[in-house]
Amino acid sequence: MTPPHLTDLPIRALTLDDLRRCADLSEDRGWPREDHKWGLLLAAGNGYGVDAPDGQGLAAVCVVTRYGHAPASPILAAIGMVLVAGRYARQGLGRRLMTHICDDVLKDVPLTLHATPYGRPLYEELGFAATGRAEMLRGAFRPDAPADAGGADAVTVRRATAEDLPLIVHLDTEVFGADRTHLITRLPAFTDRLMVAQDGKGAVTGYGAIWPNMDTHVIGPLIARDAAGAKALVTALAAATDRPLRTDVDVRHEELLAWLKARGLESVAFNDVMTRNTPGLPGDWTRRWAPLTVAAG
Repeated sequence: MTPPHLTDLPIRALTLDDLRRCADLSEDRGWPREDHKWGLLLAAGNGYGVDAPDGQGLAAVCVVTRYGHAPASPILAAIGMVLVAGRYARQGLGRRLMTHICDDVLKDVPLTLHATPYGRPLYEELGFAATGRAEMLRGAFRPDAPADAGGADAVTVRRATAEDLPLIVHLDTEVFGADRTHLITRLPAFTDRLMVAQDGKGAVTGYGAIWPNMDTHVIGPLIARDAAGAKALVTALAAATDRPLRTDVDVRHEELLAWLKARGLESVAFNDVMTRNTPGLPGDWTRRWAPLTVAAG
């Protein structure tokens, strides 16, 4: 019997039981395993994959994170972690998976993803357009001297408490432009530190988190009213680790990017923020400084 062509193999829903297979596929393509991140994405989102015909794990995978009050009718969905095993690359499997997700699973839903230069041509063929850009930074953070806090001392930053979570969700919905309760409420367990920024009246004006990813700590989400708040949150979060930091910053936030680079972080890569079925992302980009992870939009 002739085996089915790769592009005819069934696409199935993934579960948390597939976490190891997803991490194995990341490693196969030279990415970090990122087990911790895979666990969050599979729990808060929906994974889709193709089992390898040779029986060795997954041949292809991607994760979809839906946003909005009604999961069955999301107002935005983010696609991430699009991977094809090296031995099955360049045989149409990635296109087949993405076409299924975009045209069947998420037909007519506004979509977003972060594209590498390698992946951008395929996404453009599928109807995505570049509407923004993010710069990935990595390095050992050097905090300001106490006398030169760059305005950060004007912002009060403290550890978040359980009572802050509804305020964080409300602020996040306003800034992100879509309800992410199912993701944000997982942050206390997922992150190593969750902090809020307050104004002089005690109102929560921003929040940030830091979470472990292999040999680094990632800062994100980072929501702040202004650059001073973003800097204060980064400084407080960075104090929680001696690992190198990593974050992805909207390139329009030039002041924060320059500040981070002056304190030890270096540019690693650029990704295009792409959208389909929408001219751009909802919400207020001026207060959205860094995502939780580019895989979740």
